Amino acid sequence: MNEAVGRRIRILVAEDQELVRRGTTLLLSGEPDMQVVGQACDGIEAVEQALGLAPDIVLMDLHMPRKGGVAATREITAALPHTQVLVLTTLDDDETVFEAVRAGAHGYLLKDAAEDELLETIRALRRGESRLTPQIARKVMDQFRRLAESAAGAPRPAPGREGPAIRQPAEELTEKEGRILGLIAEGMSNRQIGAAVFLAEGTIKNYVSRIMEKLHANTRTELAVMTARQRRP
Repeated sequence: MNEAVGRRIRILVAEDQELVRRGTTLLLSGEPDMQVVGQACDGIEAVEQALGLAPDIVLMDLHMPRKGGVAATREITAALPHTQVLVLTTLDDDETVFEAVRAGAHGYLLKDAAEDELLETIRALRRGESRLTPQIARKVMDQFRRLAESAAGAPRPAPGREGPAIRQPAEELTEKEGRILGLIAEGMSNRQIGAAVFLAEGTIKNYVSRIMEKLHANTRTELAVMTARQRRP
């Protein structure tokens, strides 16, 4: 069902610059299918408001006082699994992008994105899709590759001195799981995937959970970039 004729998308705007925050709020409030339910000027306020309001989408800046956007994203996604975080920031260095996705961000846009791109990304996330621009996806892929190479070359710790946990190798996917993973990487929602493979939406949700468990991924976004990395020549 189209969001414009259904329940409006409830959005929390977390941004420390007042003019940007107000301008973004004004833009979103002008859309018939969107409703700004709260505004936060720092990371602590973002977490507090998110917990109190349980919005559909949190529009999250990363560079904020008191608590950064990555830490706030991690807390929000851990406490509110049905709330999606869309990062909107000027920060595009590899480490920051990677940490935001690992913290649970479902989308990542730079502040020079067009208004239409921002609005469509919000709608896509609400439909259950994951959105990363090619530039951002490439940075995340590179970080995953470096992490994998580092883990592969790390010496095996002595018994009793394991230290920080390292991801275990991914478990092999079945043919059906591989097909569903490919559709996730294309940005399809569970409903769209179900229609494509002739399975119920609830069944697809179970498949997605199992795929994430096998690949040690935290979010659909992480699954998508992992798949795109493997497909890259």
